[in-house]
Amino acid sequence: MRTPPSSPHALPLPDDERTRKILQRYASACAQRSIWEAHWQECCDFALPLSAGFTQRLVPGERRVDRLFDGTAPDAVEQLAASLLASLTPPWSRWFGLNPGPDLKPEERQTAAPLLEKITTAAHNHLDRSNFAVEMHQCLLDLVTCGTASLLVEESAPGEISCLRFTAAPLSEVVLEEGLEGRLNVTFRRTALTLEQFQQRFGAEALPESALKAALKADDPNLRLSVVEAVIPDGPAYRYMALLASENVAGVGVDDRPRLLTEGRFGQSPFINFRWMKAPGEIYGRSPVMKALPDIKTVNKVVELVLKNASIAVTGMWQADDDGVLNPATIRLTPGTIIPKAVGSAGLTPLSNPARFDVSQLMLDDLRRRIRHALLIDQLGPVAGSRMTATEVVTRSAEMARLLGATYGRLQSELLTPLILRILAILRRRGECPDIAVDGRLIEIQHRSPLAQAQAQRDVEATLHWLETAAGLGPEALAIIDAPAAARWLGNAFGAPPTLFRPTPPVTPN
Repeated sequence: MRTPPSSPHALPLPDDERTRKILQRYASACAQRSIWEAHWQECCDFALPLSAGFTQRLVPGERRVDRLFDGTAPDAVEQLAASLLASLTPPWSRWFGLNPGPDLKPEERQTAAPLLEKITTAAHNHLDRSNFAVEMHQCLLDLVTCGTASLLVEESAPGEISCLRFTAAPLSEVVLEEGLEGRLNVTFRRTALTLEQFQQRFGAEALPESALKAALKADDPNLRLSVVEAVIPDGPAYRYMALLASENVAGVGVDDRPRLLTEGRFGQSPFINFRWMKAPGEIYGRSPVMKALPDIKTVNKVVELVLKNASIAVTGMWQADDDGVLNPATIRLTPGTIIPKAVGSAGLTPLSNPARFDVSQLMLDDLRRRIRHALLIDQLGPVAGSRMTATEVVTRSAEMARLLGATYGRLQSELLTPLILRILAILRRRGECPDIAVDGRLIEIQHRSPLAQAQAQRDVEATLHWLETAAGLGPEALAIIDAPAAARWLGNAFGAPPTLFRPTPPVTPN
């Protein structure tokens, strides 16, 4: 579907001119991103060695831990990503819902509640049957390590078990720009597709005939076609363009000019880009691994030196006189070995090691503790027993909400809300959801994740304390409490489904 002109009198640009402008904008964004690549690569080398490379091309399955001597940071990254997944979008759990908005009348709210509950159930059923948990966990690993992550939400082919298909777009392929409102809503992604993948996604007719003949003649399974995808805001919607980047198509003969493969429009961007923390004036986010990187590198170096010192302690250092009999090149220090020496010479004698690593363990304990604290693994100390008291559970939840308060606010704005809107847009396209406006006035999103519930716990505790205090003041104090309204408010705070509430009786004028 072609993008309409910007005004009734504007003429659409030719395809060559539009693709050239898009590639120029992509090249400019790549130049701005290049400053971050060395930093991202260093973070991945020490905290997420299995991630994709930025400054070097990595082959799947190769060894990537040769520079890594300590596993504290990779273990902490995996634990934090798993905690975020369980706190934000727990699998097989209803972590969001749709509620009637404040602008609806009481009778309209009662009518809309069953429909919204049905839509919420359908959305969660598709999420549970999709690959959401797998790809979301990978995105959270990228978020914790590099500070920025991108989740691609697409509509699956008809007949699939779920209408949703998720892809954790590697940060090495994604190039971002920040919009006017501060969101990362301008996305470029460069991927290398095989000929079969290219034909399944864009069709065989999208490839120039000369390139198709050359690719079929080559019959190379490692042949890759370079495609640049661009998603750019266009008013209330998003414009999508896919370009065949002719300057790097793995030797396939194509024209010198780039080729427009397809274009269209989306109501919601298929790329959900989100950050851990943002510094003023920067586009990409900063991660907790970046903050703890000095300690991570120090621990890695100390462990490397400790291992070298341990190898010296095991094998020892030796010295020998050059007596013409002892040949150091042929000596093997194994049990039962007889080493010849000249008469009257000292032979092979041990050399004492002047270095002492008695303080190394103290340094490692302190540094590892700081790494775990920076990656939010040691909140309020470890669990002492097999069971926690209710007070400890509430305290840990409050501490988790305090530590992740700012981060959760950003993730709710950049990840959760756009993700829910994109899912509803796909359901609407499939006919499983009516055309409803989730604008916060008629219909609002209710976040029911454990972290959202932990933030609402303080309001619930304050309300329950007030009710208990009012009950102790006597019948006159209880007379001012509207018990049904209080129960309804508590139900909304705990995330209870609206279908459990009885209809509100109409208010009759006196």
